[in-house]
Amino acid sequence: MSRVATEAIFIGANQQNQVSDFDKSRNLVAFGAGKTIALWNPTDEKCKGVLATLKGHEADVTCVTFIKGTDYLVSASEDFHVKIWKYTNDKEVLKCVQTIEHYNNTIVTLTALPGVIAVGCADGLMSLWVCQSDDSGKFVLGHECHVARNVLPLSLSLSNVKNDKYLLAVGGTSVNIFIFSFTFNKESRMIDDCELSATLEGHEDWVKSLAFRHQETPGDYLLCSGSQDRYIRLWRIRIDDLIEGEEEDDNKLTLLNNKQYKFDVGTDLKVCINFDALIMGHDDWISSLQWHETKLQLLASTADTALMIWEPEKASGIWICNLRLGELSSKGASTATGSSGGFWSCIWFTHNDMDCILTNGRTGAWRVWAAKDGVVMDQKLGITGSTKDVTDISWSPNGAYLLSTSLDQTTRLYAPWLYNADGTERADKTWHEFSRPQIHGYDMICVEAMNNNGFVSGGDEKILRSFSEPKGVAEILQKFVHVEAQNSNEMPEAASVPVLGLSNKATDDASDEEGMDGEGGDARKTVLQNMLSSLTGPPTEDILQRHLLWPEMEKLYGHGYENTCLDISTDGRFIASACRSNTPQHAVIRIFDTTTWLEVLPTLAFHGLTITRLRFSKDSKYLLSVCRDRKWAVWERNFDNNTFTLRYTHEKPHTRIIWDGDWTPLEFGNAFVTSSRDRTIKLWRYDVGKDEYAAENSMKHTKPVTALSVLDRVIDGKLLVAAGLEDGTIIIYTYGSDGFQKFEELEHHISPADKIFRLRWSMSILGGANQLYLASASSDNSTRIYSVQY
Repeated sequence: MSRVATEAIFIGANQQNQVSDFDKSRNLVAFGAGKTIALWNPTDEKCKGVLATLKGHEADVTCVTFIKGTDYLVSASEDFHVKIWKYTNDKEVLKCVQTIEHYNNTIVTLTALPGVIAVGCADGLMSLWVCQSDDSGKFVLGHECHVARNVLPLSLSLSNVKNDKYLLAVGGTSVNIFIFSFTFNKESRMIDDCELSATLEGHEDWVKSLAFRHQETPGDYLLCSGSQDRYIRLWRIRIDDLIEGEEEDDNKLTLLNNKQYKFDVGTDLKVCINFDALIMGHDDWISSLQWHETKLQLLASTADTALMIWEPEKASGIWICNLRLGELSSKGASTATGSSGGFWSCIWFTHNDMDCILTNGRTGAWRVWAAKDGVVMDQKLGITGSTKDVTDISWSPNGAYLLSTSLDQTTRLYAPWLYNADGTERADKTWHEFSRPQIHGYDMICVEAMNNNGFVSGGDEKILRSFSEPKGVAEILQKFVHVEAQNSNEMPEAASVPVLGLSNKATDDASDEEGMDGEGGDARKTVLQNMLSSLTGPPTEDILQRHLLWPEMEKLYGHGYENTCLDISTDGRFIASACRSNTPQHAVIRIFDTTTWLEVLPTLAFHGLTITRLRFSKDSKYLLSVCRDRKWAVWERNFDNNTFTLRYTHEKPHTRIIWDGDWTPLEFGNAFVTSSRDRTIKLWRYDVGKDEYAAENSMKHTKPVTALSVLDRVIDGKLLVAAGLEDGTIIIYTYGSDGFQKFEELEHHISPADKIFRLRWSMSILGGANQLYLASASSDNSTRIYSVQY
């Protein structure tokens, strides 16, 4: 039995229109998250978040769909592959049973019905794949063709209109919708007579979303289409006896053209399609459309950060909006003018007589609403996570929360939800994002907690920034985690980012804010206090985005290029940092004194290339630096004048780049561990007689070792060392007189899917007896927290 268990996975959804789907039989949402597929139960009362991630794709996932009524899930990716997944005995575990390697371009869209999968590719090809048998689950190519000349498919929808007769609607880089018809012989498993039967006209821009709906009357169907022209069009489809006489008026506007499209499917089915309704009211591109399971209602998500539910008015039949969710967009902001918000896809299902509405946006987070009879009951807690590589993580000194930075230009704070709003302890501990301290204009690279109420971060901008916890965040953490804030009366209320600015400004006195007087500031402060005090659980995405920034205290200048790493001495006195470099001139370490926020001169020069990691020893006496030049250096601190001197170096400790290094606990002695692209980790111990650090032991791996962390505690006389590899593998070792011994290798299905950037052990105040926490930051966009039993 594994001694390592997953406590939390934080990963954001990809920005694609068809990146998610819902399996009602298992209450499971599957969505593309980087190159993985994340599984999440949004109806879980315990709020566990992402349950697992499916590994297999080699590039970002673009499409995910369940085949309704079966045990299959289909996914597509920018790696040009389509994968078929099937549930194993465990209802939440899917296994890849087939990989379709047929395409030479990105898969843009797909849809599926039992036995049939339709795939749209970026080279304009539309393909139909059929299942050879219900038992095998193997799909073979049944038909393939180009949609139309110079048209790339962007959306597909399949409908089994009658017996073995099917319609496939295709929308793409055209103002038209293309209707293909075919016969699927379920005995021979063959596609027959697939042809373009109709071209529906009316839209004025690309068609991004399509969805069929079967009416109560057999043979009567609806097709909805959403376009970048901001309109939704409804098309009525009738078959055989329900087809009425032709009604066409050539004088009507193109926008409202009621032309009838009639065609035959095979020899025994007549089909008629005509325009039925035009829905106007959205301010930006339509990204996703979903029909209600039972009622004649349509949910639309758009790029203007809005969700609208449309239904026909009983008296007139005109489609009206009966519910709007989301946010009001800024005046003049749109996709065309560079608006960066918007919703990318939506999911709609019923659970316990409630309508559950889910949507994901630019930040990768999922928002959840519960509605009944068109009235929103409440906004529920969704899930959040980074949308690009997670580059660094850092635990607070007391282990109460974890900070992460990412190339998605955010810094996030994760903590366990331990207590309810009324102070009672929760039966099940779950981890959530409690604050988003920094939303920046540059990709974030490194972060380090300075104390329990502050941190320093660096990004692709040459500047280090220090932040202090605001009172609002401190109150939330105290309420739900029971972390006591120190000097809370001296904390600023909150922070905001000025227009066109990069610095988070404290908002104690809102009169400092442009265009807002003191009275308005008091009102804003009261609104914020009421909002935070009314929380019954961790904050939702709209609050995280707007109200839980941390104010910036200081900027630290000096580096000539983008920051690569930083560390803070255990006593909190000094910050050490480095930047990208190809020359010794810039491959220096800069030391900043936190008491004055001034640089301690001279800079520490030794390395010739980019320094990849800096680590202070546990007693703050030594500073270890490792570098792309394959060398390490140990600098010693003079406590009398607080200067640093180069004391120990090694010219050839590794044969390739040294990626990471970490000191051992003080009780283990004066030693540190390094990891390298040469696939080894080595322990270096100080030899008093020779006055140097010598390699005591090493361990070889199958892949480059990109991250490591040494637990700051000796257990049974041994070290606990975690090593992360380039392929996402995480291995935990013990180290003692018998050298490195494997303690546990994380199982494949719980480890990250790509390069490990950082590993950090936690001496958490939250862990139980014989339990530790290990956090990982990975290139697969995920931040993961594991519990380790020893």
